[in-house]
Amino acid sequence: MPYAVPCLFVMAKHGDHPDLPSLIEDLLMDDVHTVFLKADCPPRVKRGTIGELRLIEVEEQNDGNWDTLRIESLQEELVELAESNNHRSDCFLEINRKGCQVVQLGDLRIACAWPPFADAREITIVRPVAKLQISDYQLDPRLIERLSNHHRGVFICGRPGSGKTTLAQAIAEYLDNDLGAMVKTMESPRDLQLADRITQYAPLEGDLEKTAEIIFLVRPDFVIFDEVRRARDFEIFADVRLAGVGLLGVTHANSALEAIQRLIGKVELGLVSQVLDTILHVEAGAIQQVLELRMTVKAPTGMQEELARPVIEVVEFPSGKITHEMFAFGSEIAVVPVEGNSRGLSPMKSLAKEALIQKIREWIGVESQIQILSDASANIYVPSNMISTLVGRGGENIRQLQDDLGGIALSVKSLDEMPEGMDSPRSRYRGDKQDSRSKAGRAWENPSRGSKGRGRNSKKGRR
Repeated sequence: MPYAVPCLFVMAKHGDHPDLPSLIEDLLMDDVHTVFLKADCPPRVKRGTIGELRLIEVEEQNDGNWDTLRIESLQEELVELAESNNHRSDCFLEINRKGCQVVQLGDLRIACAWPPFADAREITIVRPVAKLQISDYQLDPRLIERLSNHHRGVFICGRPGSGKTTLAQAIAEYLDNDLGAMVKTMESPRDLQLADRITQYAPLEGDLEKTAEIIFLVRPDFVIFDEVRRARDFEIFADVRLAGVGLLGVTHANSALEAIQRLIGKVELGLVSQVLDTILHVEAGAIQQVLELRMTVKAPTGMQEELARPVIEVVEFPSGKITHEMFAFGSEIAVVPVEGNSRGLSPMKSLAKEALIQKIREWIGVESQIQILSDASANIYVPSNMISTLVGRGGENIRQLQDDLGGIALSVKSLDEMPEGMDSPRSRYRGDKQDSRSKAGRAWENPSRGSKGRGRNSKKGRR
């Protein structure tokens, strides 16, 4: 059940920015969120409320001649307007690069582009769809209490235009006004519309990592990190969070689970729940789902109890229902749903089957078929001349494979013994006997003993 959508949207007022050229002011109607101006094209606007924005072509006004010179002239006026109002903290030239300028004018963010960066000269003007308070979201008091804890790492995720930034602004002002916390932001570009006493930091010398270094020195209680996008952004997020600062990040993702997966690989598994423990998924201005991450030590669902390991539980808030588990599975980090599909294998069994097929393909270069017998056992079917290679000397290879897969008991059999009804592996692997013989004739060793084997061979060669 999603949290209630705020029924009242308070639009940004025209007084929040300096007087604009009349051509632009005419396009900025009360319910307009974005204005698109491009050379030799009629102007277009996005209007409406969060989740209900519509792209509309504006009827031509005056002579309707929106050519390159007209767009360029408007851009120059806007840049000059920012410079003439530089006494205001919300009026400045944010980015100035070859082919692109970004200007902040009060509540408006104005992006200008021209060739060769863009195919034609254009101006895009964006302002907040809504200015809301945390009370407008009708949040569960338990969630508000959770967001008030500066020992938390929080993600707000959703699609573009879903209301992520609007929610982040509401939380930031709640922390500042109601909680009395010291709040700072990290933004590229600075986009949040916040109270003057909340300092908004841009990339220092073009580098957000340098901004993070300053963040540590000013000792905020909470940091709002807007637009966590690139791999390095996730790493910076982790560094700031592990320093003990309460951190709220805004990132693009289609679901809360997808936002979690974007962090995997950037942070060690054992640190994931310390870096991120709460995820809010936003759609159409409403919080659709809240997930929390919990670290525990246990056997993942579907594995034998004696194979306990660190497991991160993905839990629905506030119900406490576990939806997924994250844990090391071989050399990979597995994200497995707890509930299986009644029509097929359980998630754990499916994961084990795919991991087995992939591992055997990598080790001996043949396709195999897997028959999952139970949670604790499986049969492997390979060409008969590859069985000894897969098993290894004294069974050491198959034992290592069993350990990598959580202790599943494995039996290796010939393809000829495969039960009727099972799909055969790719025929090219079964039919290429010459390739199979050549692979079987090679000394194949698992990674744990490969270096020793090479060492012994090299010593023999020197005698």
